[in-house]
Amino acid sequence: MKYRYYIVDAFTDQPFGGNPAGVVLLGKGESFPSEELMQHIAAELRYSETAFVQPQSATEYTTRYFTPLSEVDLCGHATIATFGVLRHEGVSSDGNCLNHTLAGDLTVTVGEKLMMQMAKPKQIASIDQPDELERLCHIMTARIPSTPVAIVTAGLPDIILPVDGLKELNALHPDMETLADFSREKKVVGVHAFALTHDPADSSSAHVRNFAPLYGVNEESATGTANAALLHYLHLNGIVSAPSECSFVQGEAMRRPSIVSAKLGSDGGIFVGGQCRILAKGDLLV
Repeated sequence: MKYRYYIVDAFTDQPFGGNPAGVVLLGKGESFPSEELMQHIAAELRYSETAFVQPQSATEYTTRYFTPLSEVDLCGHATIATFGVLRHEGVSSDGNCLNHTLAGDLTVTVGEKLMMQMAKPKQIASIDQPDELERLCHIMTARIPSTPVAIVTAGLPDIILPVDGLKELNALHPDMETLADFSREKKVVGVHAFALTHDPADSSSAHVRNFAPLYGVNEESATGTANAALLHYLHLNGIVSAPSECSFVQGEAMRRPSIVSAKLGSDGGIFVGGQCRILAKGDLLV
């Protein structure tokens, strides 16, 4: 079989920036490959996520997402990459599209920016027991924060960890093996650490880093779902009000800077998105 694939840098308009994803574009009416084959393809491409997208019409799609190790319900940067490919290839029309995912049916707005609706955000739990909090901070090489640590989901659950400033954020050096064990125990993808921006010359809302070794990704340079969860966390903790727009800078420690735009609606719904850059395309012969 032959499948068209693309390599796309999401959340950036520059090549070699943002977060790279694989995108496999199926023909209209073409069935998904077997789960085993999709998993092999994702492992071979070696990106943190590879999306497989099946067009139903110019405004309706079904997308499945695979890390090198397993399928996940949703992936923000791979969705931005997917709809960038669909726009580039003329498959998608501008405006609102419906994306069927394992996390639910979500709207993607195709326009100057690619903005995706996230699953309804919610806080699942707090990490507030002293022994658990100390254990997490020891794993992350972080100081115990004065603000809450929470598990929040906007499609995928992440631990939202505040740190005190950009210097501490850049100094994080987690024990990846132990973090994978902790993530498995807490049933989360990983840890999304953030430092609020206090410099008037910095137009971003926060700088962030994301660690997901349980899924074979030690650090991600841009994460749509985790930044949506962060925006919900900021709203719950009275740091931002609804409606509002935020901009999160990620990937600096990896030398792949990304800018993730996030919008919080008056109803609490969240859209996340940005730009993308197609880097390469070709055929998979499997």
